[in-house]
Amino acid sequence: MRRVVDIGLIDSLLILVYFAAVVFIGLRASKKEKSSTDEFLLAGRTLTLPMFVATLVSTWYGGILGVGEFSYTYGISNWVVFGVPYYVFATIFALFLAKRVRATNLYTIPDKLEQSYDRRTAILGGFLTFVLVTPAAYVLMLGVLVQLMFGLSLVSSVILTTFLTVCYLYAGGFRSDVWANAFEFVLMFLGFAIMLPFAWAKFGGLEFIQANVPPLHLSWHGGNSWQFISVWFFIALWTLVDPAFHQRCYAARDGKTAQRGILVSIVFWFCFDFLTSATGLYARAALPNLKEAMFSYPLLAELTLPVVAKGLFYIGMLATVMSTLSSLTLISAITIGKDIVGRLTAAGDQQQMVNRWTKLGLLLSAVFSIVLALAVPSVVKIWYTIGTCIVPGLLVPVLAGYFGRLRISTRYAFAAMLAGWAISTASLVYGHINAVGGVPDYLLGIEPMFPGLFVSGLLWLFGKAVGRP
Repeated sequence: MRRVVDIGLIDSLLILVYFAAVVFIGLRASKKEKSSTDEFLLAGRTLTLPMFVATLVSTWYGGILGVGEFSYTYGISNWVVFGVPYYVFATIFALFLAKRVRATNLYTIPDKLEQSYDRRTAILGGFLTFVLVTPAAYVLMLGVLVQLMFGLSLVSSVILTTFLTVCYLYAGGFRSDVWANAFEFVLMFLGFAIMLPFAWAKFGGLEFIQANVPPLHLSWHGGNSWQFISVWFFIALWTLVDPAFHQRCYAARDGKTAQRGILVSIVFWFCFDFLTSATGLYARAALPNLKEAMFSYPLLAELTLPVVAKGLFYIGMLATVMSTLSSLTLISAITIGKDIVGRLTAAGDQQQMVNRWTKLGLLLSAVFSIVLALAVPSVVKIWYTIGTCIVPGLLVPVLAGYFGRLRISTRYAFAAMLAGWAISTASLVYGHINAVGGVPDYLLGIEPMFPGLFVSGLLWLFGKAVGRP
């Protein structure tokens, strides 16, 4: 990829200071780390409301280049597609799940699957969770940003940024992740808040945007069909089985902190969506003929921001991605160390072994993510594939596990999980095998997520009809 932005010496130094500060904060937090599993995996279950909000908000908003591309292409529909569905399901999680999740006093989603069903279901859930939280998309995104700014090769950028993330997680676990997230939370808002005043001063306000963007960019749908919009609501079901939501609820000081923390986080996501959508509209109005919409944010910064402000804006983008990358890498490692290896080897009952395997899992997760990011260099394809295949397998068994009246027998829970995952995956593969002109041709034209969800739900209904857990 060619270098399409020009980073001066001062801005480059600011960015390097940011990377050093994140590593320093993460390593500094690790000084408090103890050997217990509670401490390494959940920071001793002591998250207060401010820290809960900071880590959840920054973790759940990592796809900044994809958001820039979508808002440049479709305008405020970005808010409808990437905002509203997640506000809805995050609210449902807060009202109906947050306190229940915290009350279990567990560590992970597979722990809940074993408690509700059996070890076999938990191990399968562990494999699916590992795939779900694979941070390959964020490894790729962070690598692309560094490549864009410094002109390094994509391979070098990906390896370097992943190493920086892993080093402080290896030392301090979840506590290091939380403190780094809190720092990144401030920077992501600061970076995008800087852009709008400068854009307003250079180009003008709403009148400039209205005069220079296509009319559909200011409509709620952006020219997309209602079917297209509705699909994103199904993809947003990811929220209900997202391991980052569950992990932070497990780590909260109490159930009330977890519930309030999610509700407050929704307000911050709403504000950040306003900043990113407005920035996308300015990019579309000021740069109407971009061939690569993914770079709309960096190129708007080139056109609009002076020295220092531009560096802070780039840092805001980096912080948005890196916060998600660190959290997903840690969860992925915990899934390997505790939920898969721990159960297969019976090491899950030994705290030191869990911590040791989790640290090894950090290295395995990093290598796997780097390989996947370089093999499939498309953030959207990675997101779509993972969400389509994994969510139908986890959704029904996980949600039913938290509500006694919804729970079904072990064999039907395992069957619902296996069938939901397998059928969606098979439908996806079938569509790509029969692609026409590069466009997947799915069976009966149905998105592959839907057959998996349907069969998983059908097995759950059958399990409820034939017997009790």
